[in-house]
Amino acid sequence: MSGTPFRLAALAAAHERVTFDSGSAALDRYLREQVTQDQRRRVAACFVALDEGQRIAGYYTLAAASLLLAALPAQIAKKLPRYPTVPAVRLGRLAVDRHFQGQGLGGALLADALERSLRSEIAAHAMVVDAKDEAAVAFYRHHGFIALPESPRTLFLPLASFQAARNSSSPAA
Repeated sequence: MSGTPFRLAALAAAHERVTFDSGSAALDRYLREQVTQDQRRRVAACFVALDEGQRIAGYYTLAAASLLLAALPAQIAKKLPRYPTVPAVRLGRLAVDRHFQGQGLGGALLADALERSLRSEIAAHAMVVDAKDEAAVAFYRHHGFIALPESPRTLFLPLASFQAARNSSSPAA
């Protein structure tokens, strides 16, 4: 990532959203027109990366979700309790403003979302995401996500896998 420092925060009414331009009309429109309603209705939480001037450089949303146990790869499903569904956190949207793309901010936002999910007091086995296109699939696969066998654009990452990878890359105390 570049030397630009970012501050991560929950989206607030004071954050300027009109100029955000990720290159995806749907993601930009969601941030400008829909996200505050989703937050008010408690169907999504939105977090933003702000540059020094408080400009939104990127954002992501999180919501409660579940995965069908039967939809998971057999080698993972056999290690889980035989409940019909497995608790998960849904990464609903993730976008980076064009001005900040190519600096690693997308990966940093994903890492922050995973960290928030690990810190939550509500249990979740995995993070799940529905990738919008093949480039998004490649992004998530690069970060260790696994495609569901019957839905290749729906990917998940067991939070324990992220925690283990994080712990193995941390310097010894």
